[in-house]
Amino acid sequence: MRKLTPEDRQALEEVLGYSFEDKARLDRALTHSSARRAKGSDYERLEFLGDRVLGLCVAELLFKTFREANEGELSVRLNQLVSAESCAAIADRLKLERFIRTGADVRKLTGKHVLNIRADVVEALIAAIYLDGGLEAARGFVMAHWEDRAASAEGARRDAKTELQEWAHARFAVTPHYRVDDRSGPDHDPRFTVTVEIPGLAPATGVDRSKRAAEQAAATNILEREGVWTQAAGRTEKDKA
Repeated sequence: MRKLTPEDRQALEEVLGYSFEDKARLDRALTHSSARRAKGSDYERLEFLGDRVLGLCVAELLFKTFREANEGELSVRLNQLVSAESCAAIADRLKLERFIRTGADVRKLTGKHVLNIRADVVEALIAAIYLDGGLEAARGFVMAHWEDRAASAEGARRDAKTELQEWAHARFAVTPHYRVDDRSGPDHDPRFTVTVEIPGLAPATGVDRSKRAAEQAAATNILEREGVWTQAAGRTEKDKA
């Protein structure tokens, strides 16, 4: 495990837009449990706190930005913005991977586990800023990196299959049925064609590289066709009422 040098800390603080009084707290926010030297020297406790600080700041941001949105839409937006995927995207934007300290075994991992580490570090850094400089400092960091994401119209969209199932249950008391109509293309680049059917409605079809993605596309097509979602804003009928 390579130690952070004073030059590393300075470069990171420039990326974060915040200068720490307590440099050890910054180091801890970047240290995975696989690389800790002593109990409590990793980011796990900071991650716990940072998750709550991030949730508060994003909730406040959404409350002020979407003044006519109901609780349901605000909750959907919040869940997407504080998700591991969103936090990891912020980590990638800031190129934090060059500063994260892990053990040799963890450095060999890929996929979802690595995504979670990047997301955890972002939450830990938010907590470190909060403890070092207070809520205003943490809010400033969150606003700098989440405000543009919060303004995205697509942020209000839920998972299409979940949305369609709940809508079909409420409107028709039925469950959508998905059928794979075709699989084409080579193994490395397949194409699935899936049709979703709801009694009383015309079916809709989706095409994508996996069965699940094609199902999502088919569900999206019905939601947009029936006016449950608009193509631009992804708002539900209930939200627009």
